[in-house]
Amino acid sequence: MFVGYELLAMNYMQIIKSSQLNIQSIVDSLHDGKTIIYPTETCYGLGCDATHVTAVEHIYNIKQRPVSKSLLVVTSDIEMMKGYVEWNQTLDMVAKKYWPGPLTVVVPIKQGVILPKGIVSSEGTVAFRITSHPIAQKICSELRAPLVSTSANISGGDNAYTPIDVIKTFEHELVQPDICIDAGELPVQKPSTIIAIKNGNIEIVRQGSVIIEHL
Repeated sequence: MFVGYELLAMNYMQIIKSSQLNIQSIVDSLHDGKTIIYPTETCYGLGCDATHVTAVEHIYNIKQRPVSKSLLVVTSDIEMMKGYVEWNQTLDMVAKKYWPGPLTVVVPIKQGVILPKGIVSSEGTVAFRITSHPIAQKICSELRAPLVSTSANISGGDNAYTPIDVIKTFEHELVQPDICIDAGELPVQKPSTIIAIKNGNIEIVRQGSVIIEHL
């Protein structure tokens, strides 16, 4: 039984109440390669600056996830992602209809752009979405870079919807996140829908909360 999660977590993970959150301090930590747990529109996410090689490697160690399974990223707006991926008419229609929100799209990385291994898949694609959660939006906006957004769990484990879920997941692990933003209990939602856009065609990779209609 948890007598106080702040006390239990104090030795390995900093807990910050969302009411006391300093976005610039979080962004500075991300620039320094720190990892964070933060609320998203689906569940608590584990993230870092997606352009920081060491931080991305740390995410894989925390999740005990094979590097062959690439990580998705979120941003606060479409314009940011246009600098990283190949934009096309189909993607533009998807963006206007479904974002911001829990729809993840897999598309080729933009020619000449270099991102860490694990952000870019072996097929040369990036999975991303435009987040609708205000805290995630603010962090991305101030970071001015994509934010890794993988579920805050050990690979294959259950999603976390409360800070207690997070602490139970990582309390006995040797490699742990640096910071957890406590936004209280999140509503239980389905995971994001994932689609891939290939040659202008849409392929459903995972059916989640968003139902893709004819565009």
